[in-house]
Amino acid sequence: MNDKIKNAIKYYKLCTKLKDTIRTGPVVWNAKRERIESVAEHIYGVQMLALSIYYQFGYKLDIMKVIYMLAVHELEEIEIGDLAFFETTRDEKLIKGKEATEYILKDFLGKDEISALLDEYNERITEEAKFAYHCDKLECDIQMKLYDQEGCFDLNNQPNNPIINNPSVKKVLDSEKSISNAWIEFDRSKYEDDKNFIEIIEYLKENEI
Repeated sequence: MNDKIKNAIKYYKLCTKLKDTIRTGPVVWNAKRERIESVAEHIYGVQMLALSIYYQFGYKLDIMKVIYMLAVHELEEIEIGDLAFFETTRDEKLIKGKEATEYILKDFLGKDEISALLDEYNERITEEAKFAYHCDKLECDIQMKLYDQEGCFDLNNQPNNPIINNPSVKKVLDSEKSISNAWIEFDRSKYEDDKNFIEIIEYLKENEI
């Protein structure tokens, strides 16, 4: 019994590290704000967003599976942090993420179930995985919009920004008037297989929220 208790608490303690792991995006774009959201806050936010979109748009999928998937989808960041797209390739991140989650879950009795759920999320083949992925990206887009509305970003003052001259980033910055709209536009291709999410990002770009 003691081993079960120790492992249960160990898993919880590891996961709480995400309370102090700050999201990379706002930092890279030099957000002027006393407090930037943590990965743990992002996880909560994306779960609530998934519930909202599921009910408002009437999706036909297993929403409890989606919520469970989103609860664990950032486990790897306990070990590897919130890696941005310019810091690694998708394939490299998948490998690092797999190794990290295997280490985190090695003493956890639910490791096989959680690992399978993470594989499903990363493969993005099932409707639940695609929906969860869309919600994950959209939550970040919305948060960047909220930071922008607070006046946290200055497009003309981006010292040490490692991606300001990235060709793909420059392309959207040339056509958009704000960092958040450029961020949203950069993510557009990720929503192409779901018209509801396209409508949502179009609304985000044109309206205060």
